[in-house]
Amino acid sequence: MTSKNISITEDVYNLLSLLKLEDESFSDTLRRLMKRSDLTGCAGLWSDVPEGEMELLADNIGELRERARVSLEG
Repeated sequence: MTSKNISITEDVYNLLSLLKLEDESFSDTLRRLMKRSDLTGCAGLWSDVPEGEMELLADNIGELRERARVSLEG
């Protein structure tokens, strides 16, 4: 596989180093992190939240939206 050299600032290197798993190359780390940006990877993340808690969350979001709407209408 062909490789390319890139330049990154030291602070970005340090952040990347913190995210790098022990058995990963930097290329592997970047590849793993870039896959996270795909929203389909989020599907099912809340599937283990009990139904009652999801309903409460939905109610709270609805209430916040209504407050925001009323506030914007002034």
